[in-house]
Amino acid sequence: MDIDKLTIEELKMGYRFDIETNSYICNTCGKEFEVGEVFPFDNRFFEASRAVKVHLNKEHDDYSKKLLHLESKYNTLTDNQKELLSLIYMDKSDKEIAKILEISTSTVRHHRFVFREKAKQAKMYLAIYEQVMDKKTSKEEKIVPLHNSATMVDDRYVITEKEREQVLKTVFESLSPLRLKTFPKKEKRKIVVLTKISEELELGKIYTEKELNNILKEIYDDYAVIRRYLIEYGFMDRTNDCKDYWLK
Repeated sequence: MDIDKLTIEELKMGYRFDIETNSYICNTCGKEFEVGEVFPFDNRFFEASRAVKVHLNKEHDDYSKKLLHLESKYNTLTDNQKELLSLIYMDKSDKEIAKILEISTSTVRHHRFVFREKAKQAKMYLAIYEQVMDKKTSKEEKIVPLHNSATMVDDRYVITEKEREQVLKTVFESLSPLRLKTFPKKEKRKIVVLTKISEELELGKIYTEKELNNILKEIYDDYAVIRRYLIEYGFMDRTNDCKDYWLK
């Protein structure tokens, strides 16, 4: 789920509409529902805008709970806060919540107040940020968005659009088809390269190690290095036995 590209409403709904493909797209698995087509579910047929909602209910049951517990560097809620919000979402009364969590009713009310105040702060911050950032920013200053599953986030991820373009021109022999000349040593360049390579992979698809190797070796001879860094930098994940890989 690429939070950087989603609006608050799209995050809440669990899907978004893509103008270029004229499709509704599930945020969780990337499945597309193109307008004009019909989609079968349990011997019934639904048009795209309804089908994506049915898909969410069937394949990603209780999306709100999953959003609350989403593993993301942007989800800074504590476990206690998540538990409390989950009970509020279940429409439990303050008295019921207090009993379940073994705290006082006044404590529950205090947390509700804190949540509301934080939401107001976030709303004000977003308004100010968007007002400022809506101005046109030059490539020398515009920062490349950070991928959602990034690990070890620090200054190495502060890359401008201009820097990104320069790296792509320098380290790749060709961008179509993608062919890497050399894997860079500098951290910023590594991130640019890995981001570009990850775009060659399909979100939601499970790759065997052999399938992944076959894709990566077309891009760079030392495909094992690329595979290792895709994992290390949080672009991909894998099973404990290293047999299956997927984009995070």
